[in-house]
Amino acid sequence: MDTTDIDCTSPTPNPKKETRAAPAYGVRTSPRRLLPLRSVREAQRRISPFARHTPLLPSAYLSRRLGANVWLKLECQQWTGSFKVRGALNKVGLLTKTEKEGGVVTGSAGNHGLGVAYATRCHGQVQADVFVPCTAPRTKVDKLAELGANVHQVGKTYEDAHQAAESFSREVGATYIQAYDDVDVVAGQGTVGLEMLADLPHVDLALVPVGGGGLIAGVATVLKHLCPGCRVVGVQPEASPAASLSLRDGVAYDPYDHAPTIADGLAGGFGAVPFRLARSLIDDILLVSEYGMRHAIFSLLDREQVVAEASGAIAVAPLLADGLDVAGQTVVCVISGGNIETSLLRDILVEFTTPR
Repeated sequence: MDTTDIDCTSPTPNPKKETRAAPAYGVRTSPRRLLPLRSVREAQRRISPFARHTPLLPSAYLSRRLGANVWLKLECQQWTGSFKVRGALNKVGLLTKTEKEGGVVTGSAGNHGLGVAYATRCHGQVQADVFVPCTAPRTKVDKLAELGANVHQVGKTYEDAHQAAESFSREVGATYIQAYDDVDVVAGQGTVGLEMLADLPHVDLALVPVGGGGLIAGVATVLKHLCPGCRVVGVQPEASPAASLSLRDGVAYDPYDHAPTIADGLAGGFGAVPFRLARSLIDDILLVSEYGMRHAIFSLLDREQVVAEASGAIAVAPLLADGLDVAGQTVVCVISGGNIETSLLRDILVEFTTPR
């Protein structure tokens, strides 16, 4: 592995954009034309030899507490520890032999990079250069090394890493793999929705973490096709409300200069491709505080014996806060990742188990 610390003090070069009023959810081009369901089914066939069909387990605690039928889609138990491997596998699987020989490059907060590194191993040891911010959790950086990626640590944010990666990709002539702003990547993420409905044919509400938007765009595409009565609600940190603002204002805010958050995988902008795909399919976006995410991490471990990072645990936060009336409904929470820093998990356990 080649770990390169380029400039861990460089500021994000794109300031937060001002929001402006615009229609919230209308879209001129049908999402079904942008991403037909057959593309997600093809992605499922393409990635199935390498990706895990993750468990969909009932939550007795949340079901009893809310008078609902609550299920957890455990993408935190996917290979590499998050759903991101699905989109990466689909994209790398579509590359030509020449493109694979030229290697791939990506910028990532961590989980997408892990997905790309894993996908390149599955497809014949394709060289992968992964750029991550210097703030990326150590557990993710260590896993990247174990998967054989060339790791470059750059700047403080995902946007710093993304811009450095794009520049490097142009310099060396390698293929750049987008983290979320690519229809092929979104199609791969949509396989989460196909698995969800294969295991549970009727869903009233899906709670899906939102960062760049690839996961919710893919899942919403599937659910609105096959279970049209299902409400698709995104959940994201108060510290990085790019998706919420994008849908409110009718414009994709990417990049977005976010406040500090423990949900590193959800920090930053809402991509133009997910925006076009999902703006008419997402029913609502809910925002969660840092405390809410810490409480969700603890509750999943304490009640369900599920280890989740903030970017995944956030999906249950609105239910724990009693912010939704879901009595009598079938609810699926997508626990999108489990790569939590050990030190953060320790601090959360101390916080919620220390007598006050």
